[in-house]
Amino acid sequence: MSHGDDHGYGSDSGSGRTDDGYSTLGGTRQTRTRFPDGSGGDSYGGSRRPARGSRSLVMVVGVVVLLVAAIAFANMGGGGGDSGSSDSNGGGSKAEAGAAPTAATGTKPVTGKNGTIASGFAHDQQGAQSAAANYSVALDSVDMFDASRRRQIVNAVYAPTVAAARQGNLDKVYSGEAFLASIGLNPDGTAPSGLTFISRSNPVGTKVVKFSGTTASVSVWYSALFGLAGEGSKNPVSESWFTNTFELTWINSDWKVTDFTQKDGPVPVGRDQAASPAEEMADAVKQFGGFTYAR
Repeated sequence: MSHGDDHGYGSDSGSGRTDDGYSTLGGTRQTRTRFPDGSGGDSYGGSRRPARGSRSLVMVVGVVVLLVAAIAFANMGGGGGDSGSSDSNGGGSKAEAGAAPTAATGTKPVTGKNGTIASGFAHDQQGAQSAAANYSVALDSVDMFDASRRRQIVNAVYAPTVAAARQGNLDKVYSGEAFLASIGLNPDGTAPSGLTFISRSNPVGTKVVKFSGTTASVSVWYSALFGLAGEGSKNPVSESWFTNTFELTWINSDWKVTDFTQKDGPVPVGRDQAASPAEEMADAVKQFGGFTYAR
C-alpha cells in the first residue's frame, strides 16, 4: 500500500503523528495521477482519456483519501518533522551533500535473511542504505495485507521496542472491512476473482542524511505502484512518488527501524505513453520479481 507504513511506518514516541496527516508507507496517498484511457473496456488500454466527469473524479479521489487516512492512523505516534533537519540521532554528523555512486563497494551487503527479508546488513553507511531500501519494499508490499506475513515483516523490520506497538496499530487498519472495501479488496485482504492486487515500492536511490555508527538517518526515494489490475477494476494501478527518511538503530547485529517521516516526490514528468492492458500489467507483476537492494 507505498504506499505505507506500511503505508505503515510512523513515529514511535507517544505524542502524536507528524503534522502531515497523510504520511504513509506501504499504501498510497493522494498525488497527481494520469489515468489511462478505458477504451475497449480495458482499464489499462489506450492513450490518455479526456477529462473525467466530476462525479467519477470525486469517487476516485475519495477512495485514495480513505486509504491514506486509514494507513496514517496505523502510524500514530510521536516524532515528526523533516528527519533531514533533525540533529537527534545520537549526535552523529550529517552526511556530506551530493550523491554517492551506486557502484560496488567491495563490502558484502547481506549475509542472510529474516523470513523473506534480507538481514545481516553491513555495520556502515552502505549497510544502513541497503537496509532502508529493502525495508521500504517489504513495508509497501502486498504481504502487509496478510495477517501472518504482516507480523513477520514488522518483527523483522522494526526495533523490538517499537514492533509491538506498531503491530497493534497495523492490525487494526488491515483487518478493517470498511478500509479493505474502499480499496476494492475482500474482507480477508485478497483481491476479488479475476483481479490482481498490486502494491510495490521501487527504490530509485538512497541518501545518508546522518550517521553516527550506532544510529543512522537514511532517505529513500522511490516510486510506488498501487491498485487492482484486471477487467472492470474501479481502482486501476497508478504510480506515485515519495521520499521516506528512516531512523535506524544498530541492534542485535543489524539495522532496525525506529521512526520515519515522508514527503511527496520528487515527481518526474510523465511521458506520453499508452497504459498497458490489464492482463499485461498483472502478468508483469507476477513475472518480474523484486530485488535485494544493496550498494
